[in-house]
Amino acid sequence: MAGSDGAARPIRVLIVDDHPAVRRGLRNFLELSDDIDVVGEAVDGTEVAALVAATEPDVVLLDLMLPGLDGLGVLAALRDLGAAARVLVITSSTDRRSALPAVRAGARGYLSKDVEPEALAAAVRSVHAGHLLLEPEVTGALLAEPPQLTAREGEVLALVADGRSNREIARALTVSEKTVKTHVSSILLKLGLADRTQAALYAVRSGLVS
Repeated sequence: MAGSDGAARPIRVLIVDDHPAVRRGLRNFLELSDDIDVVGEAVDGTEVAALVAATEPDVVLLDLMLPGLDGLGVLAALRDLGAAARVLVITSSTDRRSALPAVRAGARGYLSKDVEPEALAAAVRSVHAGHLLLEPEVTGALLAEPPQLTAREGEVLALVADGRSNREIARALTVSEKTVKTHVSSILLKLGLADRTQAALYAVRSGLVS
């Protein structure tokens, strides 16, 4: 999005981590970049939904191990909220198995906390641009599993295949357009598809629609 002077608006980032030193380090790293603006911090998972609504971040840096509500719970809450923010998981864990449920829940990337400042900023920009940021082993594990859409995602996919716009789908299902966008993004992610056209073709070939 461009500002009134024509310049691109800085990427708005919300940091979610219960360790003060980690939050401070991430903020310091990100504030080295002129095109990134840290708009808030949360120390507890239960704070995130309200902060997202208040600060409207573009990207949420999310630790999975949080008090109150863990990272997977936060991802579910943001999905239910229909939040437009893209989530980049940051972790100190060396066990990459935790990446799979996070990605299934809607995370757009998975990154180690010991990342270099330049790489962290690049990751934020990549996720903000709509790209997936996953390590090869995580991508391989996802591709090895059969995709499992929720009942609502199946309904959305059928309507996408029917040529409906997000606005039309929202009206048909009595939900917000933001919620529809979230479902469409989740469908594309789970099925490994690039766009709505590929999703429509998948629905026809899979027999989900005639």
